[in-house]
Amino acid sequence: MKGKIFLVHWREAEAEVLAHEIRNMGWTVEWESDDGGKAEQRLLADPPDVVVIYLTRLPSHGRETGHSLKEVKGTREIPLVYVDGSEAAIDRTRNLIPDAVYTTTEQLNKTLMEFCDFPA
Repeated sequence: MKGKIFLVHWREAEAEVLAHEIRNMGWTVEWESDDGGKAEQRLLADPPDVVVIYLTRLPSHGRETGHSLKEVKGTREIPLVYVDGSEAAIDRTRNLIPDAVYTTTEQLNKTLMEFCDFPA
């Protein structure tokens, strides 16, 4: 396995599909689709290598979850990768969380490999 990812997406059925696709790329994946606070608690209990948050559904929730993770001592060092979303959603998120990485679904595996510095 390449590493451990925690996936956040605000539609359960889509989160399951995305988690399956990312697992097929060789990553270990856990996910949350209901509650950013619950995600934060799970991340504190068992930190992943990276948190992947999709901006395609409820981007304000993804932005707030990422911002909250950066504010909490136990999660602020976990890298954030935002995926997809409208130009406006990406711009708003980038303004709030400039040190996150922004990518597309098509480039996600490559981005994770480079960002997380895992061997190919």
